[in-house]
Amino acid sequence: MKKLFLFGFFVTVLLALTSCAPKVTGPVRLTVMTHDSFAVSQELVTKFETENNVKLIFLKSGDTGSALNRAILTKNSPQADVFYGVDNTFLSRAIAEDLFEAYDSPMLKQIPDEFKLAAGNEALPVDYGDVCINYDKAYFLKNNLAVPQTLSDLLKPEYGKKNGKEGLLVVENPATSSPGLAFLLATIAEFGPDHYLEFWQSLKDNGIVVVNDWGTAYYTNFSASSGKGAQPMVVSYASSPVAEVVFAELPLAEAPTSSIIGPNTCFRQIEFVGILKGTKNKALAQKFVDFMLSQDFQADMPLQMFVYPVNPAASLPPEFVKFSQSPAKPASMDPETIAQNRDAWIQAWSEVVLR
Repeated sequence: MKKLFLFGFFVTVLLALTSCAPKVTGPVRLTVMTHDSFAVSQELVTKFETENNVKLIFLKSGDTGSALNRAILTKNSPQADVFYGVDNTFLSRAIAEDLFEAYDSPMLKQIPDEFKLAAGNEALPVDYGDVCINYDKAYFLKNNLAVPQTLSDLLKPEYGKKNGKEGLLVVENPATSSPGLAFLLATIAEFGPDHYLEFWQSLKDNGIVVVNDWGTAYYTNFSASSGKGAQPMVVSYASSPVAEVVFAELPLAEAPTSSIIGPNTCFRQIEFVGILKGTKNKALAQKFVDFMLSQDFQADMPLQMFVYPVNPAASLPPEFVKFSQSPAKPASMDPETIAQNRDAWIQAWSEVVLR
């Protein structure tokens, strides 16, 4: 009996000690929903994970419009803690859907006011870039063809369909693509809400090609990127020529592409990050937002996503300075005007262009 008593006593003590010992847990998972173009240096990811005992999961969810739709459809049971990539063309929709937790990040003090479009800090600015028409230099040179300088120039017959072939410009559907919506807004800024559809009808008559997303437009249809595409003009970014140089197989002295940057031919796009409501990792999500606005992350973005940092303390790499183009007069539009009219404009555009 004595042995049984002692055995029971030691078991009890052991269980007590075990229950009091600190539990060893692995890193918390923080999921960040993004558009497909999101990229960041692994070195920075590792640094953030190590400093915060966290494992970052990046949930790429298509183009911006598609990613936002996914976030909205799952908002009652969110698939992520943070959403990055909503831009000023879709921002009002995200806020109206009540997707984000407001967060007054201390890093906002370093960001110029011109980028802060969410009055309640529901979404915080991360980067900006100009959506413009890119063109294949070699195609225009080979065909002795002048490069369009204005949106109206695109209606000229030399840029249209010939012998049953499609026209020379590919654009993205504004209902599913943020660059597509940005370009639509540029045309509205240029021609006005009463006449932009006339412009698009003429573009359609001239053989414009419409695809659903930027990846298809740039890597399948655009002649300069794939070498096999049928269109030498594509709605992309003023920084895309930088990417052509950076990712070229052989060193290039100049970019094979360039951008049309005349007045109102481009639209300035600002991208935001927000903490999704329902996250169980709010404190970590706030740290990740701070991380995205930090000088290190901001300086990493230009050669990762080919966008400009909103934090002026972040320096631009030499390649970006040399090969990127910045329009002197990009089209712009008040976010409230976009919010009030976006859906109607897209619907009207669809009825004219897609039917």
